[in-house]
Amino acid sequence: MIEKGTVTNIVEEWLQGKDYFLVDVNVSPDDKITVEIDHAEGVWIEDCVELSRFIESKLDREQEDFELEVGSAGIGQPFKVLQQYRIHIGCEVEVLTKKGEKFTGILKDADENQFVVALQKKVRLEGAKRPKTIEEDVPFAYDDIKYTKYLISFK
Repeated sequence: MIEKGTVTNIVEEWLQGKDYFLVDVNVSPDDKITVEIDHAEGVWIEDCVELSRFIESKLDREQEDFELEVGSAGIGQPFKVLQQYRIHIGCEVEVLTKKGEKFTGILKDADENQFVVALQKKVRLEGAKRPKTIEEDVPFAYDDIKYTKYLISFK
């Protein structure tokens, strides 16, 4: 069986000096290899082909046959790595917590420990007849969420 670490090292070698980053590597028990990469400005099919050929040149099909799929992290799919959070700062995201609460807001910041989303809340100020919408920055710990994903808007 082909080792995930072996494929990861090959991909990391290809990524050196490029603005792409690795999102995920998966190797199934029957040696189906799936590699996901991403880039702040999107992923070009030509680069996926180049990476696929690079991986194939480093693995020996005579020793172990495999199926290889190289692609981009799907738009609208949950984020898997910190860099995905960072390239989407300023964008609208959806967050689902492990408690089942769903939030929609603008991703404001992300670091190794948490990320911050600006949420719109309606509050009734004292003496006011109507509620007023305010923005509140809410931090989320990665361990407390099921997923965060970019929201595609057709407005």
